[in-house]
Amino acid sequence: MLFHLLYPLHVSHSFFNVFKYITFRTFAASITSVLLCMLIGPSYIRLLQRMQIGQSIREDGPKSHLSKKGTPTMGGGLILIGIAIPTLLWSDLSNYSVWIALGTTLLCGVVGYIDDYKKVVLKNSKGLSGRQKLLAQTAIALAASFAIYYFRETPPVLKFPFFKGWSIYLGPYFILLSTFIIVGSSNAVNLTDGLDGLAVGPTITTAATFLILSYCAGHVKIAEYLQIPYISGAGELAVFCGSIAASCLGFLWFNTYPAQVFMGDVGSLALGAALATVAVITKNEILLALCGGIFVIEALSVMAQVASFKLTGKRVFKMAPIHHHFELKGWAEPKVIVRFWIISILLALVTLSTLKLR
Repeated sequence: MLFHLLYPLHVSHSFFNVFKYITFRTFAASITSVLLCMLIGPSYIRLLQRMQIGQSIREDGPKSHLSKKGTPTMGGGLILIGIAIPTLLWSDLSNYSVWIALGTTLLCGVVGYIDDYKKVVLKNSKGLSGRQKLLAQTAIALAASFAIYYFRETPPVLKFPFFKGWSIYLGPYFILLSTFIIVGSSNAVNLTDGLDGLAVGPTITTAATFLILSYCAGHVKIAEYLQIPYISGAGELAVFCGSIAASCLGFLWFNTYPAQVFMGDVGSLALGAALATVAVITKNEILLALCGGIFVIEALSVMAQVASFKLTGKRVFKMAPIHHHFELKGWAEPKVIVRFWIISILLALVTLSTLKLR
């Protein structure tokens, strides 16, 4: 919005030429986002408290979690505000990639909101059924994938990092793969959101990494130099990724141990979908699995636990997702969180190294 209002003024006032640069608008969006979240956060949390929107705790989980019962949840709405407003203010709204990414994020947030509302406000412990949630996520992901496929300016291929010439032509199957990635990522972040700040930390590192990847993919000369696919308009997703990282940073102010508020499904489902949509648009699907390795590990731990118990009657872990396994082994909650953050930072560095290792 500000880009369209202020950049045309550069004809008479050269200062406004700065609005042309994605780097400037990314920094501006990030600052706007973190300040917005930190400023309205206290009021938002008080509103949740007045509405008695408190978190329920699993009785079979770590006993240290019982003290968290009643902590306000659905705080992910604050994150969505911190993503949507700065993105709309600072990005080029004529860019289709921005609208696809933002629309997918907000729609998955709506699914999470309905699930949280049923569980917390209506006191329906099941919320949306697994089938209902999966169908809604799939419908949203399919719509996003069709849009990405329809507006594409490059062949629908799956690119392999570390190997310059390796790719698989997918054709229409790109839509199915993209749908699977968006739905899978959405649920993986949701499974990771089990400790104070655990999901937020890797989301920040992953979003910051894709900020760089998006900018590189959308810059002709940089993409040519790094020998990565040039995606017209992908650079604008740097503004979107900056808003994601910064809004999570602002939310972390209130979500860090001991948390004053939890994000709930409204935040986790939306964030996972947001990261996956950016990865699909920029042709970095495999790098999403690498950079978001914490999310992948959490999801695989649940799958392994369920499969093992159904097939053998035995559990692989003391409790799944895997962060609870380490808690039950005696690790303090802050230790689990920080160590997972460290792993996430290392994975982000490895991901960025692939830009040159091709």
